[in-house]
Amino acid sequence: MNSVLLLVILIPAIEIFLFIKIGSQIGAITTILLIFTTAVVGVYYAKYEGLNTLKSGFAQISKNKAPTYEMISGAAIAFAALLLIIPGFATDILGFLIIFPATRNLFLEKFFSKFKNREKVNKKNNFIDGDFEDIEDEDDRKI
Repeated sequence: MNSVLLLVILIPAIEIFLFIKIGSQIGAITTILLIFTTAVVGVYYAKYEGLNTLKSGFAQISKNKAPTYEMISGAAIAFAALLLIIPGFATDILGFLIIFPATRNLFLEKFFSKFKNREKVNKKNNFIDGDFEDIEDEDDRKI
């Protein structure tokens, strides 16, 4: 089964399950207020972290270095803010984990390690073995 289709079905099912379980424990109104509170707090914290990442990116540019980590970190913060805006507890937990710098660094290191391993394999096989023979034609000498 396609993993994207599985996520589209599985994530709402998990969120509905958590809504029912948490709502039965703390009440419907409190659950709704908690969802709005996590969205508002998360978006403001995402804004704060985004501005810090932007400042760090400008500092890297002023040192004549490419702000690669800052750009990827900014994209991760934007994704985390989106997860926090989506109503649900599982997406909120994942969003908060991505927004906090310590856990975001762990996620990004894991993400980069996959690409570094692929890059090593591609560099190892990045050659073509072959032979050549230098052929001289009389037509080449005229030019």
